[in-house]
Amino acid sequence: MAADKPGTAPRAWQRMLSGRRLDLLDPSPFDVEIADIAHGLARVARWNGQTVGDHAFSVAQHCIVVEDIAVRLQPALEPKWRLGVLLHDAPEYVIGDMISPFKTVMGGAYKDVESRLQAAIHIRFGLPDKLPEKIKKLAKRADIVSAYFEAVELAGFDEREAARLFGRPRGFTPLGLEPWPASIAQAKFLERFEDLESAMAGK
Repeated sequence: MAADKPGTAPRAWQRMLSGRRLDLLDPSPFDVEIADIAHGLARVARWNGQTVGDHAFSVAQHCIVVEDIAVRLQPALEPKWRLGVLLHDAPEYVIGDMISPFKTVMGGAYKDVESRLQAAIHIRFGLPDKLPEKIKKLAKRADIVSAYFEAVELAGFDEREAARLFGRPRGFTPLGLEPWPASIAQAKFLERFEDLESAMAGK
């Protein structure tokens, strides 16, 4: 990759396969495309790729699992908020999935970039820039349930260690997670998005 010319500001945008140029410092909703999100998330590995199986456990698959869990926790969840949960890690199609210990090291700068991207993604798909607190808490709870089972079923943690880090989920049996190939994860993420978007539109 060519370096920036001397005396010019460092490049802070990424060109997407759709042709969009997304500015990480000032992301526009007009430069957000669901096809780019699905493609990227299907190729970003959870747990830095330290999971069993022939394929990485992708963020796209994780997002589908978390949305499924959120609906189990709150069966009457509206399609609008189900979409919000599905997109809870959407910024990672640009910035990758940084493990929690590294986010702690990075501090506020990482969170600022992540928050701006999340707001642009939400606005692009008809959601408020910030989700209601109860939806954020639901997404976080579902995310932690998923993390526990990912840790035990895929990432080599024993149940005691996973319970200490994430809590032992109540009312859930093992999820039987098996990583999907990237092409399958991408297709299933797009399918779930389209189903929820249709439900939001009353189709």
